[in-house]
Amino acid sequence: MWRREWPLHLMLLPGIVLVVMFSYVPMAGLIMAFQKYIPNRGLFGSPFIGMKNFQLLIDYPDIGRIFFNTVYIAVMKIIAGLVVPITVAILLNELRREWIKRTFQTLVYLPHFLSWVLLSGILVDVLSPSSGILNQFLGLFGIQPIFFLGSNDWFPYAMVLSDVWKEFGFGTIVYLAALTNINPSLYEAAEIDGAGRWKQTFHITLPGMMPIVILMLTLNIGNVLNAGFEQIFNLYSPPVYESADIIDTFVYRMGVQQAQFGFATAVGLLKSVVSFILIAISYVLAYRVANYRIF
Repeated sequence: MWRREWPLHLMLLPGIVLVVMFSYVPMAGLIMAFQKYIPNRGLFGSPFIGMKNFQLLIDYPDIGRIFFNTVYIAVMKIIAGLVVPITVAILLNELRREWIKRTFQTLVYLPHFLSWVLLSGILVDVLSPSSGILNQFLGLFGIQPIFFLGSNDWFPYAMVLSDVWKEFGFGTIVYLAALTNINPSLYEAAEIDGAGRWKQTFHITLPGMMPIVILMLTLNIGNVLNAGFEQIFNLYSPPVYESADIIDTFVYRMGVQQAQFGFATAVGLLKSVVSFILIAISYVLAYRVANYRIF
């Protein structure tokens, strides 16, 4: 067996080396969460202070708001990231002309391959209260300009909608694949029985997609504390910290901008532990509900 499979293990070697180098070796830095880290003394020369960084985290006045913002934005993204791709996948599946279907698929896939650095510049222009095309359109109906990226009331929803716009096309791939597994004879039988397209959708298409929908929902539980650092970092500003500041941006400011390395590491470690627990729960639920297994 070893002679037959050694080329496969050899193919895994570069990936294993990269994972060890960039995912496991940096874990040595977690010791900073229990230190008053001083850069010129290094990891093993900085004074050990025990759980003081975690106590400082608990006593931090805005930590509750930061965790709430993270969960609030992440949950909205998870829900919208399920509803919109499922709807689009069903609509695409109804298209009968293949060239129209492929053209539309290509157009909605494209934003996924653009970075948030590029898209943030586009969104700033589109959502500008003075010259943005969206506010100019709303002005045709007598609506006053809205500062989408500078208002605490609008910023979280702008993040969710822009994230859905970027990712929903790519997300439809999974659900289009699920639609191909539905037996076409079910639609033929339903049509003979007099069921229209709406009834076929509600009684055949949606139930047929439900296993993969449940699977994706349970697997997304592990992303409850991941609200999208790159997106929010490129679009937020101090006036919207109240509604936009999430765990990852808070860690960046504390660690990189304010050089509170130990405190930032403690926040990141707490997030990682909670995320690990949520991921473990999500895989258990995926196995029990959708019979999904990693191995």
